[in-house]
Amino acid sequence: MSLTKAMTKPAGSTAAPSPLSVNGLTVAYQKKPVLRGVTFEINEGELIGVIGPNGAGKSTLMKAALGLIPSIGGEVLVYGKPYKEQRKLIGYVPQRESVDWDFPTNALDVVMMGRYGHLGWFRRPGAKEKAIALECLSKVGMADFADRQISQLSGGQQQRVFLARALAQDAKLYFMDEPFAGVDAATEKAIITLLQELKRQGKTVVVVHHDLATVQDYFDSVLLLNVELQAYGPTEQVFTQERLQQTYGGRLAFLDRSFQVPAEDSGKGV
Repeated sequence: MSLTKAMTKPAGSTAAPSPLSVNGLTVAYQKKPVLRGVTFEINEGELIGVIGPNGAGKSTLMKAALGLIPSIGGEVLVYGKPYKEQRKLIGYVPQRESVDWDFPTNALDVVMMGRYGHLGWFRRPGAKEKAIALECLSKVGMADFADRQISQLSGGQQQRVFLARALAQDAKLYFMDEPFAGVDAATEKAIITLLQELKRQGKTVVVVHHDLATVQDYFDSVLLLNVELQAYGPTEQVFTQERLQQTYGGRLAFLDRSFQVPAEDSGKGV
């Protein structure tokens, strides 16, 4: 079977429920389709990059899967059940630009918000939750900033705090929307180290990503999207010049000449 638009799941999948199964997902803004008939399933324990040009629907895909925006068709299942039944299994890191950083709270309180799903409606976070939150801040190098107001943090530090909040959720499936955007080199290194640690723990991480030069180093599988699903599968098989050209069209010209991806061997099925 070749990796075409019809491909929905990489080789090696099992009969167990997929961490994320999307079937025919369609989203429209003012009657204009932003996502059209998107269908795929992901494997557990992988880092998955969602790649495509601006306006391709990458963030929309993530928000629709999380029920943050309505869809006009299709189905999304998390471990075989609707999202509303599986909220506790999911961690989410939104785009930094979508967060109100002037909200009067400190880094520790933001991270403890990640524990609310475990506490229920009527329990307030206590010493245990505070200890977990501090541990998560430590993992992203932000323990010394626990009492700092989030408005006083740099962009990279703010991103680390939201990663720590996601860690505090102790999820099985993570969605991260452009976590590397606008961060410094040290923060980028901290993020990828954290993603690799989540993978070692058997977690599954879906990442909206824009830097094509790092895709091959960061992700096990790639989902190429431009309103419709273009291809999905193992990075070494999907991330090719031909498929990128198919996905980006004329907008691929921005790539640096030193950036190389393998050409697809049209004579070999994958």
